[in-house]
Amino acid sequence: MAQYAIGDLQGCYDPFRRLLDKIAFDPDRDRLWVTGDLVNRGPKSRKTLRYVRSLGEAAITVLGNHDLHLIALANDIRQAGNNYESLKKILTKDDCGELIDWLRFRPLAHYSADLNTLMVHAGLPPQWSVDDTLGCAAELEKALRSDSYVDFLEEMYGDKPRKWSDKLTGNQRRRFIVNSLTRIRMIRKGGALDFSHKGPPDDAAKGLLPWFAVEDAKWRGTRIVCGHWSALGLIVNDDLIAVDTGCVWGRQLTAVRLDKGPTVIQVRCKK
Repeated sequence: MAQYAIGDLQGCYDPFRRLLDKIAFDPDRDRLWVTGDLVNRGPKSRKTLRYVRSLGEAAITVLGNHDLHLIALANDIRQAGNNYESLKKILTKDDCGELIDWLRFRPLAHYSADLNTLMVHAGLPPQWSVDDTLGCAAELEKALRSDSYVDFLEEMYGDKPRKWSDKLTGNQRRRFIVNSLTRIRMIRKGGALDFSHKGPPDDAAKGLLPWFAVEDAKWRGTRIVCGHWSALGLIVNDDLIAVDTGCVWGRQLTAVRLDKGPTVIQVRCKK
């Protein structure tokens, strides 16, 4: 069985299928680890959603910030502006409800002990171990899968609190968790989240570090797979596999084999 991590799809269905052909993906034998953001910006968000769902257990996908935004739009928590034209198309289709319910039941973190590898969409705060991450992800998953999940969506948006504390409770705690797992890029000295920088790490203001560069982070010792940060580009080492290589911006869609190598396979994309 081959296991591949694949970066943010963002509705880029055709490059995704070309990449699967290139790796000779067999859903009866192989497994995909998809880093989330299945939807938005690309031309075929609905088709991408439907296809990933059709793969069943052959595709493990964690929720990204755009996936969560689609769930919020479907429940009238936010309005779909000009940046979300592809999501509007999903909202008007007869199968919108079943696609949203399928998304709601996706995990926010996935861990394999055999590979000593943890997948999240964006990253981790330095205060969390792998067990902390899985526990916090489970809290959000419980909220999203409950009958009262709309209550969580109404409080999901916002940048605060910026720093983790075990004493955080309720919506404050859940908002920090969702921001860490689906939005994090940079960390300030002292461990606070910072959302001001989206470009390459080398262009960040003084005092900001990429989340994965904090030396004493509690998650160290486990390989992390993530997407979310297209300006970061491809990183493949013993600690980190970052696979958002900007397909939707006209760069590449990337697969990295996790169980061997690792081996990098890419296809070119059109903006």
